[in-house]
Amino acid sequence: MEMERPMILVSNDDGYRAPGLLALIEAVRPYGDVLVVAPQDGQSGQSHAITVKVPVRVDKYRQEPGLEFYVCNGTPVDCVKLAQNRLLDRKPSLLVSGINHGANSSASVLYSGTVAVAAEGCMYDIPGIAFSLLNHDPHADFMPYVPVVRTIVQSVLEQGLKKGTCLNVNIPNVPLRDIRGIRVCRHARGYWVEEYDRRVDPNNKEYFWLTGEYFNEEPEAEDTDEWALSNDFVSVSPVQVDLTCYGELDRLRSWNLSLNISR
Repeated sequence: MEMERPMILVSNDDGYRAPGLLALIEAVRPYGDVLVVAPQDGQSGQSHAITVKVPVRVDKYRQEPGLEFYVCNGTPVDCVKLAQNRLLDRKPSLLVSGINHGANSSASVLYSGTVAVAAEGCMYDIPGIAFSLLNHDPHADFMPYVPVVRTIVQSVLEQGLKKGTCLNVNIPNVPLRDIRGIRVCRHARGYWVEEYDRRVDPNNKEYFWLTGEYFNEEPEAEDTDEWALSNDFVSVSPVQVDLTCYGELDRLRSWNLSLNISR
């Protein structure tokens, strides 16, 4: 009896035509049947947003043996929810996201639709991996990095991930031959110093455009993703969806909080 091939769910936040998505699809096709549900338009910075005020629509874009490809007008997380609820006939063995155009390291993980796709898989106990390449060039070539994707995908399929955990993978913007290796590391402590650039439109109405610069609070720490990337390593960071700060629970309980309601 022929064994059923694993099902791999693929999405992204750069839209269904993004070259990084096409490279990711080719990277994972050898590992099983592939279902792609990707946003119609770019959704960078949407994090874990879902659509609740307008209808969510999905259209089949492409089909061939071992591959079904749908386009959704919603957010990256909408794509995963819709796939899980309406399009899949069995539970995926893996959920992969990306390859994102630009980094999703350190604090950027909080804003990333790419990482949110993988994190949404955690809700369904599906191992998830988010891939990003540190290259914003609109003509960036993602195909040379397929071996990086396959190395990590194969490891996750063989080893599995802890329930409620996904991986955030960032690839440095250097030729494949110059990548020094893969480092498992934590996210660096840092933040974006943001500015809103004031501009005026043709109707003489002002508007603002978000700009900013990332500030790394610990540039010398060698166990972080920022250090790995700046030293030409691929960074792999485990991400959990449980945001509870367990180290603070006992301290907060010591406050003996009580509710006083004046009547």
